[in-house]
Amino acid sequence: MDYSTNDNKSISKKKVVAVVGGGLVGALNACYFAKRGFQVEVFESREDIRQAKIVKGRSINLALSHRGRQALKQVGMEDTIVSKGIPMHSRMIHSLNGTQSPIPYGKKGQYILSVDRANLNKELLSAAETYPNTNLNFAHKLLDWSTETGAMTFVRAEGAKEEIQADLIVGCDGAFSAIRKQFLRQSRFNYSQTYIPHGYLELTMPPINGEFAMKPNYLHIWPRNTFMMIALPNLDKTFTCTLFMPFEEFEKVTTGDQVIKFFQKYFPDAIPLIGAEALKRDYFHLPAQAMVSVKCSPYHFGDKCVLMGDAAHAVVPFYGQGMNAGFEDCLVFNEIMDQLNEDFSAVLPEYTRVRVPDDHAIADLAMYNYVEMRAHVNSKWFLFRKYVDNFLHIIMPRTIIPLYTMVTFTRTRYHKAVKRWHWQDKVINQGLLFCAAVTVASGSYLLVRYPPNMPNIPTEQLWSRLQALKSPF
Repeated sequence: MDYSTNDNKSISKKKVVAVVGGGLVGALNACYFAKRGFQVEVFESREDIRQAKIVKGRSINLALSHRGRQALKQVGMEDTIVSKGIPMHSRMIHSLNGTQSPIPYGKKGQYILSVDRANLNKELLSAAETYPNTNLNFAHKLLDWSTETGAMTFVRAEGAKEEIQADLIVGCDGAFSAIRKQFLRQSRFNYSQTYIPHGYLELTMPPINGEFAMKPNYLHIWPRNTFMMIALPNLDKTFTCTLFMPFEEFEKVTTGDQVIKFFQKYFPDAIPLIGAEALKRDYFHLPAQAMVSVKCSPYHFGDKCVLMGDAAHAVVPFYGQGMNAGFEDCLVFNEIMDQLNEDFSAVLPEYTRVRVPDDHAIADLAMYNYVEMRAHVNSKWFLFRKYVDNFLHIIMPRTIIPLYTMVTFTRTRYHKAVKRWHWQDKVINQGLLFCAAVTVASGSYLLVRYPPNMPNIPTEQLWSRLQALKSPF
């Protein structure tokens, strides 16, 4: 089957775009291309999740922030998605003794949104389907595609093969992208894949008497230095709890009683909220899942194919930017399409040039933030620096901007946010050191200039008093 247009009279808006992958980024991309007037064909290997009885795949709750919201806004989806999210204004830190301490994400009124992955995917697929120039093709698994012709071979659920050709292939098929496999066969294509030694396991905290078991407008964190648990609120008044821990620690817990002992030691306040029996059962429902970080470059092949979302840059989930970065891919590509008049031969290399350094930066930040979430939040120095950064941001809002604010509440390019963060960190630390030095010097000067009145005690008497202090009685 050939979807491509060969009519000499046809203009770029009649070209066919094949979006491979019907997940979050693929579905949003379909809306972007359809809105521009392209004929859009979405190919998804799974069945339609809107009809599926059981939705397979990852279910970690997502944190929607400014970048993702701006991307949704461009296709008129922001209000719909935001209305189905729960605002989280702060991290709520759960210490081992049960005390809870909030750490605000930003200034008053700034928050991130807890959204359900499956519901968001369904909404975006339905939005894409409202465009008459969009077709959703489910149960189409990509076998291969040609870099010479752009022809793709799919196998359908019943085993039949189908060849399809399009003017542009957009690979949105996740961290283990079938589209990206062809890139790996090309020279000068850089690729790295890193599994972190930690896995994740999900648990559910049910409502108590029909209400949230904990305060709902927070991202709850139990930091335990080498591992942690987090909990995000859901619209049905449950919390989705995710335990992040080294695989070797998961492997030590093999029975229900060991689960309870482990939680009694590290998360005692969570046991009555989750329920001891539910904890014993759900802990072993699925094995701990792995997390991978993927970097590659370039993101395009000629004028035929481009990678977006996890296919281009899978990141670990600890900065809450995986989906937001993927959505911003769509927005950035759309902005470049405006600048370069939809000329794919110019748009694709420019997209690679602009986006690669940013996506690599957020991949590194996501790795860093895991250490911050599970360990640094326990540090008094970390908390002090947070207050200092926030205070300086209030009095000098254009000069000092906390890293988290730049990443989460602005569209400052990721790699520029990192550069600015390093500069600010150096300046603030030097400032604090200078203040400390001035304080010590001032104190020393005052002691010398205005010595305190010391009682005139004879040397012999002073010595006898010191000797008396040594006595244990």
